Amino acid sequence: MKNKVLVIKRVAEKLYENNTNEAITILNNEYPFSHIDTEKRTYTIKQKMDQFRKDGFIDRYSGDKLLNPGILKVVSYYLPNDFPYHQHWKVSESHIAYWELSPTIDHVIPVSAGGKDVTENWVTTSMLHNSIKSNWSLEQLQWKLYPAGSLDEWDGLTDLFLKMVESNDKLLEDNYIKNWYKVSTEGC
Repeated sequence: MKNKVLVIKRVAEKLYENNTNEAITILNNEYPFSHIDTEKRTYTIKQKMDQFRKDGFIDRYSGDKLLNPGILKVVSYYLPNDFPYHQHWKVSESHIAYWELSPTIDHVIPVSAGGKDVTENWVTTSMLHNSIKSNWSLEQLQWKLYPAGSLDEWDGLTDLFLKMVESNDKLLEDNYIKNWYKVSTEGC
């Protein structure tokens, strides 16, 4: 494909010359738009945990360590003013750690670009990197995919999270903690 900037330049020149048909021909031949039917993205908290474990709680876009989401909420439980949590993770009302250290699932090939919503297209990344990546490909962002980690080396503080919950039953009154506790004990 020719240089994309030059293609748009030629299209714009043809439009300037009132030659819409030639502009359309150039665009369709050299830089066409393709409508993509996207799939609905759905996954359960268990599927998320399975992916986080599969990737060893490693952000596959940076190589950085991530945390079991439950441990962050436990810290907020004990330190609500110093480590605030907002149920919708509003940046001005939540500690930035929720964005930087909490894992989520991303599609390597974005669903909006025709990627499939299948485990083979899923990777673990931070909420921050997921937000930055959005609908872009790794090539467009000039990012690479880092290798998955090993749970033997890093478990995202899952063991500590389980110990903390088991030492204080009141933590299970928080549904967020309770749900992450439940999936964290499955498969252990």
